[in-house]
Amino acid sequence: MRHDVQYRPSYALALIDLDPGESIQAEAGAMVSMSASIEMQTSARGGVLSGLRRSVLGGESFFINTFRATQAGQVTVAPGLPGDIMALELTGQAVLVQSGSFLAATEGVEVDTKWGGAKSFFSREGLFLLRCTGQGTLWVSSYGAIHPIDLGVGEPYVVDTGHMVAFDESVRYDVGRAGGWKTTLLGGEGLVVNITGPGRFYMQTRSPDSFLAWLVPQLPKKG
Repeated sequence: MRHDVQYRPSYALALIDLDPGESIQAEAGAMVSMSASIEMQTSARGGVLSGLRRSVLGGESFFINTFRATQAGQVTVAPGLPGDIMALELTGQAVLVQSGSFLAATEGVEVDTKWGGAKSFFSREGLFLLRCTGQGTLWVSSYGAIHPIDLGVGEPYVVDTGHMVAFDESVRYDVGRAGGWKTTLLGGEGLVVNITGPGRFYMQTRSPDSFLAWLVPQLPKKG
């Protein structure tokens, strides 16, 4: 298998070349194109209960598409929003992915949901994250570019909840206020995520919530 990401960071497209017998799993609707030698199967990966957990709790599609090469061929995938794609190589470690950022993975990567705890109740990312682990390649997507940050042991960092993409499971996190209540309510930042290393954290340079907050007032009013 060979893969490349082109047209970064605004309109990224992942090109994945499969040898005979190789396959990838992708979020429903992620496929842009594929060779005629590629077979696609749609299923609730891990069974109905696992599919329901990802859909209802993790914010992802109930179904996962599997693309398998009967002969050598190519699959291209892209996110729904204009933005970036990054390939993460998993060698047994776990990566937590925010809802909407999972794009595709090789067969050796297991995708399930993880309880975020009560601390994430007010976060726009919800109560659950996707937990990806195993051996293989994981493709995550973003709105805007993806910016990785490496944190040392005990090193703190603060990020707006709308800019989360993914982070190593070794990274501790907690959702809180950006400052006092006045800053939280009037400063435009709302709630933030306080993260602490060690591990790598991936953030997106744009927030869908901020874009919608700008767009909605521009829409024509009825009457």
